[in-house]
Amino acid sequence: MSGWPHQTLRTASIVLVAGTLGCSGDASSPQAWAWDLPEGFPAPVVPDDNPMTVEKVTLGHHLFYDQRLSGNQTQACASCHLQELAFTDGLPVAVGSTEQEHPRNAMGLVNVAYVPTFNWANPVVRRLDEQALTPMFGEDPVELGLDGDTMRERLAADAGYQALFEAAYPDAEELFTVDQVTQAIASFERTIVSADSPYDRYLAGDTEALDAEAREGIALFFSEKFECFHCHGGFNLSTAVDHDGNVFDQSAFFNNGLYDIDGEGGYPLDNQGLFIFTGDPADMGKFRPPSLRNVALTAPYMHDGSIATLEEVLDHYARGGRLIESGPYAGDGKDNPYKNDFIAGFEMTDREKAALLAFLGALTDTTVMTDPRFADPGPP
Repeated sequence: MSGWPHQTLRTASIVLVAGTLGCSGDASSPQAWAWDLPEGFPAPVVPDDNPMTVEKVTLGHHLFYDQRLSGNQTQACASCHLQELAFTDGLPVAVGSTEQEHPRNAMGLVNVAYVPTFNWANPVVRRLDEQALTPMFGEDPVELGLDGDTMRERLAADAGYQALFEAAYPDAEELFTVDQVTQAIASFERTIVSADSPYDRYLAGDTEALDAEAREGIALFFSEKFECFHCHGGFNLSTAVDHDGNVFDQSAFFNNGLYDIDGEGGYPLDNQGLFIFTGDPADMGKFRPPSLRNVALTAPYMHDGSIATLEEVLDHYARGGRLIESGPYAGDGKDNPYKNDFIAGFEMTDREKAALLAFLGALTDTTVMTDPRFADPGPP
């Protein structure tokens, strides 16, 4: 049974790209991956024991879209990471293959190669291949609902995968292992680099890339009045960043005043952020600041998808925290004692709000949403 439902006709360009990626020349010598990074983008960190190769990227590309990597063969990695939505899913919280809801929103995978820690509030998982283990094999909640034996049986029975695994791991004594699968998927995900938004073109010298309103929004975003850049600065528009040559640990987690359900800084039990790992009350409600690249496509917002629009996000920060007047989560996040100092609130005119929204909209990279290198390649 194929892992791909109802394939549509693919353009010749997609077939050509997929075929090119699969050609390595000498099958016994995988071809080293050559980064073609935008100006101003450093090389990503790549683990020494999982070097990037063309063959691994090709294998990971197929695995990423294969529904056979879920227990009931209804979902793939791509099911929660849709290319047209900047590799998010458009839902408040992720829904697994058994329709069980995850407590958190599916994070985007664009520029995931530059993330120092993975998931919303996990300080421990620092490798992309390790991150894949949770959605594949986790049981609470079930996401893909896979088990290792079933995975190996399904992949080994496919002649296409036999060839891809042999090309990616020619010296391996055993093929179709969990490590090989997660390393290949991670290799593909690292290639999803986004840097062709109107904002990027403007920074590169194209003065016509942004209109006056968006340019005003840039000035506001990076001003001390609005403070946005303190959590969302740098080339990836997030202070949580890592790259090759980085000598500092730039992992970051912040409380942005989304909840205060007990008047003492409390967050919902299934979404208490960094506190779950450290037990330190000061870490209650701290989550990793995501990149704002393509943010106009990744609604709804926040770690639990509880804010529907960018307009509401700006209102939340202008107020300095969210007020929930009734229900089990009632409380005023503005008074949360663990809230980050930069979430202090600000006055915002209608013009300023429109300018900020124009800037955020100018962070959309339509190229990465349509690039055939990241689209469903079909069966191996």
